[in-house]
Amino acid sequence: MWHEYRRPSEGPYEMKIKYLCTMWGMEQLALEDNLNLIKDTGFDGVEIQIPCNSAERNRLGALLNGIGLDLVVQVRAEGSTVDEQVDFLEKKLSSALGLNLLLANVHCGKDYWPLAENIKVISIAQRLASELGIKVLHETHRARATFCTTSTMAIIDALPEIRFTADFSHWCCVHNSLLQDQQDSMNRVIERSDYIHVRVGSATSPQITDPRVDEWREAVEAHVRWWEGIAEHRKNNNAEFLPICSEFGPPEYMVTLPSTGKPIADQWDINCYMKDMLKERLGYLTED
Repeated sequence: MWHEYRRPSEGPYEMKIKYLCTMWGMEQLALEDNLNLIKDTGFDGVEIQIPCNSAERNRLGALLNGIGLDLVVQVRAEGSTVDEQVDFLEKKLSSALGLNLLLANVHCGKDYWPLAENIKVISIAQRLASELGIKVLHETHRARATFCTTSTMAIIDALPEIRFTADFSHWCCVHNSLLQDQQDSMNRVIERSDYIHVRVGSATSPQITDPRVDEWREAVEAHVRWWEGIAEHRKNNNAEFLPICSEFGPPEYMVTLPSTGKPIADQWDINCYMKDMLKERLGYLTED
């Protein structure tokens, strides 16, 4: 069974924040070139889906070890029934065993399934993780079991031990707000979140056009406050580290110009900006 290391509670300590970069949208370069670019730009690791081919998985593991990058694997459960998703999760999580990963970030369930079915697939995912010795987190994500605050609160009531990847950009879009009137629900997820996807959403979209411009200041600040709450909670509970992944996406998440399909901003530049901005904003939490 996976056990999280926690530092002794006596005395001050430093919590490490590990800054990861998504591999989503980075198809322009070869894998090794992308991994070297990510390392050279100051990231500590990557999030990526598990390659299907065993030789490709072995190569990925060797490259990560050689370059010195941490790994989060993303597992998106496929299938329209609980049994189909469970079969997919079992195969994918088992195939990740040799990759020396920090954790598996899981998407499972469906927004249209009855609560009992979503709870069942999450419970089985938790059991599989325990048997394999892998840490599994469930991402707050549209179209999945955790697509909104209401469904997620019901899941917490049934499975209070559940742990999350916090991606609140989805909920802003689903609830058509910056969640100002749902602080109790947000707090319940914040205190159960061990990993953060730093993408900024709005009332009308899961991804704002550019977090560097003043017109999105309110949305950016709302997200930073939530992320800061997670980091503070992790540090106060003596966690050794907190992984944070820059996850602004490419088109169609990234808005494009009409007719040309040209992105209106550079995904890589934004993900690097998010890393650097949060290193500055959260730096006080990594100091004794």
